[in-house]
Amino acid sequence: MAGEIVELNVGGVFYTTSRSTLAREPGTTLARLLDQEQPLKDAKGRLFVDRDGVLFRYVLDYLRTRALVLPEGFRERERLIKEADHFELAGLAAAVRQSGYISIGYRGSFAFGKDGLADVKFRKITRILVCGRVTLCRDVFGESLNESRDPDHGLPDRYTARFYLKHSSIEQAFDQLQEQGFHMTGSCGSGTAGITAADVKPGVDVEETRWNHYNEFVFVRD
Repeated sequence: MAGEIVELNVGGVFYTTSRSTLAREPGTTLARLLDQEQPLKDAKGRLFVDRDGVLFRYVLDYLRTRALVLPEGFRERERLIKEADHFELAGLAAAVRQSGYISIGYRGSFAFGKDGLADVKFRKITRILVCGRVTLCRDVFGESLNESRDPDHGLPDRYTARFYLKHSSIEQAFDQLQEQGFHMTGSCGSGTAGITAADVKPGVDVEETRWNHYNEFVFVRD
C-alpha cells in the first residue's frame, strides 16, 4: 500500500519513511527495491541498503520535498553526487551540481623590511573580495565569509560584490572553491603602481605602495 510505513537500515543508520516516498520516482533503485520479492533485511527486519547512511538523509529529503537544502560549508558534494547516481535520481544529482560563477579578487603588494631590505616577503594581501550569487557564496565559504559590508539582506538569490573573507590566504580560498567542485575559467590583473615617493601620502610605506596591484579570478561550477 502507498501509505505503508517502511523502516530502513542504510549503512547502519536507521530511517523511517513511507512507501510512497521511496517510490516517488518510478524505475529508480529505491522504487525497484520495494518490488523485490526477497529484499535484503537486517536482524530487526528493516530493509538493508548498503550505502552511506549519513548522506542518505539528503536523498530522503529530496524524495520528500523535491528540493535540496544543504548545510553551509557542506564538503561532500562529490560523494552525494555518487549517491544520487547510484539511486538513479538525476534531479538530485543536478541539484547538487548547482552551477554558478564566483569571482575572487585581492589587492596586494610586497611587504618590505626596514629601509626596503632584510625581511622581504613574497606577497602581502590585505583583503580577499568575493562576488557572486549570495546563496552560492555562503555555500562555498561558510563561516569564512564576512558579510558585514553587505547591509542588503533581501532575496537570497540576489548577487553581491560586497562580501570578503575573514582570512587573507588566497590559496585557502582556492582550496575552498576546489573542494566545492569549482574550476577557474579566467583571470586578470593590474600592473604595479610604479609611483614615486612624491606621490605617496605621509606615513605610507613607499615601497609597498609602489608595488600595489590588483588580481581577479573567475571560477565556475558547471
